Amino acid sequence: MAYVIIWQFEVTPEKQDEFEQIYGSSGEWAKLFARERSHIGTELLLDTRDANRYLTIDKWESEDAYETFRSVHEQEYQQIDERCEALTISEQEIGRFSTTGEP
Repeated sequence: MAYVIIWQFEVTPEKQDEFEQIYGSSGEWAKLFARERSHIGTELLLDTRDANRYLTIDKWESEDAYETFRSVHEQEYQQIDERCEALTISEQEIGRFSTTGEP
C-alpha cells in the first residue's frame, strides 16, 4: 500500500509554464521529495476542461514516512511553498488516501 496526497491548484494563467516546471515530476518539489527513499513519485495533472486547474499526486510508502520527511525538511518545504504562492490563485488539499492494493 502507499500513502497518497492530492492537491488542487488554480494557476495564474501567465504563470502556468513556471508552475509546471516547479510542480512537475522532475520539478523542484519532486527533487525535494526524492531526498527521501520513501517517496514513490509525483504526478502533475492538467484539467482538460479548465486550463488553469491542476492536480498534484504525491505518493509515499506510508503516512509515517511522509510525516518524517516533513519534520526533517520543514524549512525547505516552507521556503518553496512561500515562493510558489505567487503562481496560484488558489490551493486546496483534496485529501490523503491509502492505495487499496488493486492494480
